[in-house]
Formats: sequence, structure tokens, C-alpha cells
Amino acid sequence: LSNDVKEWSDYLRSRFHLNELFKAVVISGEVGYRKPDERIYTILLDRIGLDPLSCVLIDDRSKNLRIASQLGMKTIKFLREDLAGDSFGDFEITSFSQLPEIVDRVFK
Repeated sequence: LSNDVKEWSDYLRSRFHLNELFKAVVISGEVGYRKPDERIYTILLDRIGLDPLSCVLIDDRSKNLRIASQLGMKTIKFLREDLAGDSFGDFEITSFSQLPEIVDRVFK
């Protein structure tokens, strides 16, 4: 789930071999809605066919995490220095290398 231009997102996922990591991808430039609009989250949930309670959203903006949380998803805040003080999330990370450990904790 990304606020991005479809072509750029396609390029990044291909370049970094990310496509195999995701069951579904929703890009704002493709669907016409941007986070934190609830409709883009609903589109994602429809595409993956999962209950929000079994999903995790990772984002660097609290406003995007709040909507996911309201829909029932677990949330992980990706902390960035330029967004200091913008704190919301079930868990926080500063590096994607922390994800395996945090995801294990989310679903315990």
C-alpha cells in the first residue's frame, strides 16, 4: 500500500526484487485514492482477502497508521528523524532489519 506513481512503484519493486514478498499491491496512482483515505485500505483488504486483524501496516506517518488501526490492523511506526514527535503505532522500528522480530511479536 503506497502513495506513489504506479510506474515508479513498479520499477522499485522490480529493481529490489520485492514482488515476491507481497500477495497484493495497491498504489495510489493506480486506484485514485491516497493514504490516509480509508478507501485505499479497503481496496487492499479486498485484494488480499484477509481479515484486517491478521494484517500489519508499516508506515512513517501516524495519520496513515491511525486509519489502519481503526480498521483493525496492527501498526508499526517506521521512525524517521524528520518526523520526530509524530508518534503513533503498536510498535516502532528504525530499520527494516527489525521487521522479522517485530512481526513475530505482533502475532504472538
